[in-house]
Amino acid sequence: MPRPLILDATRTPFGRYRGGLAGIRVDDLAALPIVELLRRHDRLDPARVDDVLLGNTNGAGEENRDVARMAVLLAGMPATVPGVTLNRLCASGGEAIIQASRTLAAGDADLLIAGGVEGMSRAPFVTARPEKAFPDRLETVSTALGWRLVNPRMPKQWTVPLGLAAEQVAVELGITREQMDTFALRSHRRAAAAWDAGVHEGFAFSVQLADGGCVRRDESVRPETSLDKLGKLKSAFSDHGPVTAGNSSPLNDGAAAVLMGTEAVAAELGVEPIAEVLGSAVTAEEPHRFTLAPVSAIRKLLKRLRVQAEDVDLWEINEAFAAMALSVLHHLPEVDREKVNVHGGALAYGHPLGASMPRVIVDVARHLRARGGGLGIAAACVGVGQGVAVAVRA
Repeated sequence: MPRPLILDATRTPFGRYRGGLAGIRVDDLAALPIVELLRRHDRLDPARVDDVLLGNTNGAGEENRDVARMAVLLAGMPATVPGVTLNRLCASGGEAIIQASRTLAAGDADLLIAGGVEGMSRAPFVTARPEKAFPDRLETVSTALGWRLVNPRMPKQWTVPLGLAAEQVAVELGITREQMDTFALRSHRRAAAAWDAGVHEGFAFSVQLADGGCVRRDESVRPETSLDKLGKLKSAFSDHGPVTAGNSSPLNDGAAAVLMGTEAVAAELGVEPIAEVLGSAVTAEEPHRFTLAPVSAIRKLLKRLRVQAEDVDLWEINEAFAAMALSVLHHLPEVDREKVNVHGGALAYGHPLGASMPRVIVDVARHLRARGGGLGIAAACVGVGQGVAVAVRA
């Protein structure tokens, strides 16, 4: 059976909400890292790519009608290259990588591009179709984040805001505001240090803007923050709760593309693979307990791989909320926290939903490779109660 390999990967910097990337259409944003991948590999005939798989969460705006296929065309690839868009909410881009690895292992393809995109700044407002003719008003909601047009049959505790759900679980576990703020500070400091040290060179690339500007780094990283500044922020989801904007991931824009293939294709292209995708697991909990779903996904994956947590050299856990990451670690005391998000996480880098999990998968692979190799696991919580974990060996 062919081994599914990550051959190369590119991503835009993650722009802050209404920030540097907000002026770029989402379908154009999706094309950018594909263009960068093709630019890097002059021995790669774009027509040679069997399929392009992209994750996207919104699907209601400029990324409608299968943004992966649109990205293929906008990137200048031949019209003969297909594309498919996948949605597992916050793990959509991870799902694209998982499906690509399965396709390679099954022998149904030998060269693919996977990844994801999200333009949260450009998420449209949608209007529900009225239940009666000549309505008195129309219900209009933003599609940037969270539940919308909720089915009234859903129990109310399932559909609370994601931040409030994360807060409720964390409070139940005894996780404090100080612990959340400390974890957020750790993320920003490590992310800022990683950028200063050039850790992301070769993965993140600069994006030139139409107005002559340029986005070179992730815009949500705040190296100037402190516990004092974080401690002054108001509760975001309840009157006096511990979850704030400072210990929650921000809204972001960004895109990532991962070149995946077999050993034969790697040799053909003269590429040294970054890592092998070893396997994955997906699990689910009640929707309002979504922050705990990565725990069962990680445990399921470890069992499937027949390894222990102590055998894992590095972890990337997507930091949707400090409350979420700390809740996961609370239930996994066997995980060495110094091996988790060694260069910071989404609290600093940002969380452009469809592009988030490709970042954590590629980051853990690249960080392992920089350290001489090893086993890594990337995991993410998913809205509506799911968790995903992916294992790589570099």
